[in-house]
Amino acid sequence: MSRLRVAILGSTGSIGRQALEVADRHPDKVEIVALAANTQAELLLEQAARFGIKRLALGDETTARAFAAPDGSPIPGGRSAIETLAGEGSADLVLNALVGAAGLRASIATLRSDARLALANKESLVAGGEILTSMGLDRIIPVDSEHSAIYQCLIGERPATVSRIWLTASGGPFRGADPARLKGVTVGEALAHPRWTMGPKITIDSATMMNKGLEVIEAHHLFDVGYDDIDVVVHPQSCVHSMVEFADGSVKAHLGATDMRIPIQFAFSCPDRWNTPTPAVNFLTIGSLDFEPPDPTTFRCLDLAFAAGRTGGTMPAVLNAANEIAVAAFLAGQTEFNTIPAIVERVMEVHLPDRADSIETVETADAWARQEAASLLR
Repeated sequence: MSRLRVAILGSTGSIGRQALEVADRHPDKVEIVALAANTQAELLLEQAARFGIKRLALGDETTARAFAAPDGSPIPGGRSAIETLAGEGSADLVLNALVGAAGLRASIATLRSDARLALANKESLVAGGEILTSMGLDRIIPVDSEHSAIYQCLIGERPATVSRIWLTASGGPFRGADPARLKGVTVGEALAHPRWTMGPKITIDSATMMNKGLEVIEAHHLFDVGYDDIDVVVHPQSCVHSMVEFADGSVKAHLGATDMRIPIQFAFSCPDRWNTPTPAVNFLTIGSLDFEPPDPTTFRCLDLAFAAGRTGGTMPAVLNAANEIAVAAFLAGQTEFNTIPAIVERVMEVHLPDRADSIETVETADAWARQEAASLLR
């Protein structure tokens, strides 16, 4: 049996590093054939040397010019270099773990090739969901723990029998907090996630619950479920990764350890299952499983995401772009935590949505929203 050939975009980030751990655990099943990162050239080169990779790309052109591949050849640089790597056809499966809307073109390039797309870049579907789903939804395997859970719950089921999607959320570091508590929140406090170890941007999104809002839009596209049939429930133990309710009242829940290597590995092995990379859940010691509604007053971003999704067109791309700018400003110490939803809401208020049926339209809306958000921050 031949090994699965995998390209990893964003190999130096949290998801990318854990994907390489999975590959290292199953060398008889997985062959890494290409790696791409944004600026972390030294780590990329370490990974390339370890796995014997010759196909490399760096999103930052300046960084790419300053380094060379292990064989001395130049490293292709720029967003187009990553897009080329994604679509070149050397991989059976491309794991898109890039951060932000910049991952959309790489997702499109992957689907234009014969490869399957293991999608950890949720912004691809948020900004360009209509484009990606029209290209072949059957070749997209979600990697987010929640969407992987839903995907697995739906195996063997007829989509017409689905009545509701339940997306679970940990609640982040500020679960149960009064809105006044969020005034003066430091970057360190917002990055202190109680359950998951993730990159800084997604961790801040979890703290504002924008991450869950983006996942609502993602679920809408992936599983063709209306926004009125998607509910978010806060589950602090993060053991139930999401649930699917069916027309007869039955509910399937996917439970497991809070470890991203499990959904990453399933994206590689699907529909098979390989030996677990983590200790199994012990239901005799896990204790209680709690569920509660999210607080829309404290977590304004969740309602903003629902509103953007229902509006459709370019509005989700604008929501995402404005959020990326506001989060970057907060991480840089240039604005307050509570400013993030305020900036996003203001940008959405002045946006005139267009159809999101081409990459050019989506990127125009994205660029406009970034400029508008940056102007408001100034």
